[in-house]
Amino acid sequence: MMEHQLAPSKGARKSRKRIGRGDAAGQGSTAGRGMKGQKSRSGGGPPIWFEGGQLPLIKGLPMKRGFHNPFKTYYSLIKLTTLDLFDAGERITPELLLEKGFLRNLNLPVKIVGDGEISKAVTVVAARFTRSAKAKIEAAKGTAEETSA
Repeated sequence: MMEHQLAPSKGARKSRKRIGRGDAAGQGSTAGRGMKGQKSRSGGGPPIWFEGGQLPLIKGLPMKRGFHNPFKTYYSLIKLTTLDLFDAGERITPELLLEKGFLRNLNLPVKIVGDGEISKAVTVVAARFTRSAKAKIEAAKGTAEETSA
């Protein structure tokens, strides 16, 4: 077989529809655009975002506007009052908090917030500590160990 003998299969190639070439061509006069109206005119038709006069979706959803940072780190927050429930000298890790039911899962890093007071000397291991939480833990003779988030 030679290159000049190559041809597509019968029915594989369809000739384009030549619209507006007279009534005998089958797509004459209105050229497939129907009768009158905005969509029959040249350059006619509403813009692609037009919703037929209905209130546009973007105007009905003002809370969806704005910037969403996909790189923001969300934390599981643990209060000092929760840490005060543990025994003195205990090493409190995210795994222990999960085991005791203070965390739902370990998907998010743990952050200790300085809400409440702590009276026992405990070692706390977490990804982040607020300044007040760290100060209160150290004031109670405990230690605050930061891990990478």
